[in-house]
Amino acid sequence: MSDVIDVTSSLPLSSLAYWERLIRNEFSLALRSSATPWIIAWAKPNRFLNWVDLCSWDGYIRERTLRTLSGPAPNSFFFSLAARRINDWVPEVRLAAREKLPLLARQSNPEHVVDALCAMLPIWASWGRMTDVDQQVVAELLAIRGVIESLKQRLISMAVGPMSVVLSQASRTAVLDRDLADIAKHAVQPAVRATAYRAQLAGRVVWVQSRKWQWTDVRTCKGKTRNVLGERALQEAPPLLKTMDLAASDRSCIVRAVAAEALVSEMDALGRAAAPLARQLASDSSPRVAERGRFVLQRLPAST
Repeated sequence: MSDVIDVTSSLPLSSLAYWERLIRNEFSLALRSSATPWIIAWAKPNRFLNWVDLCSWDGYIRERTLRTLSGPAPNSFFFSLAARRINDWVPEVRLAAREKLPLLARQSNPEHVVDALCAMLPIWASWGRMTDVDQQVVAELLAIRGVIESLKQRLISMAVGPMSVVLSQASRTAVLDRDLADIAKHAVQPAVRATAYRAQLAGRVVWVQSRKWQWTDVRTCKGKTRNVLGERALQEAPPLLKTMDLAASDRSCIVRAVAAEALVSEMDALGRAAAPLARQLASDSSPRVAERGRFVLQRLPAST
């Protein structure tokens, strides 16, 4: 396995479905066209199973592999393969993945677990075979010591990738609630800072729970996929005006727009305290932000 681990350690997890399909197809072709001993051994039902067998075309082998694996995952690639079995097309494999994945994660390097989460969470909602029980696996993975700390640093430091989606999906549980202020202040990506500020200003987090097909015209067989949203309230809501001031002073207009939207929705509750912030936003260089600042100023009492 050492050579296989070296090769798979450099593979991008964003193309995991392609690599899994490639491995499965290559073994299938080799079984039909070659008689080498190691290929024949790979096809024997009673041989010693390893992490590569998670790609097997045989559901019985995939299930047996999950139930017999022990010890830490050799790298992020193979732990991600195990995580993908939660959406396997065989119910027994999904059950085995649900039971074994948290156990494997506790024994594995937290960085490998976080790599898998960052690859899995952005496409999590499109996995149509998953149930609510399967989705609880994420909460178990995030509760493992070292995983949430590593994920927080990844959310702050990663300059590329759909990390804002990772943040919203990971916020299904309250493990990141206390870290939202740090993420909003220090994250490299403006989209991540905007997501963190929006959750704090709204006092709740929202994520895409699933995607379902909706018919728009049954007679012509037309329809579209719509997002089903989930949400929950934050355990601790930060001071509204202070958080709004921080967002309005952000270097990105995407984040300042979040502050402007929050100011519009909360201007009645803030009253006169909204005037200085509204004037600041009204003079913003972004037309989108300035328009909302002027909107609030027009509706505040003239004495402010």
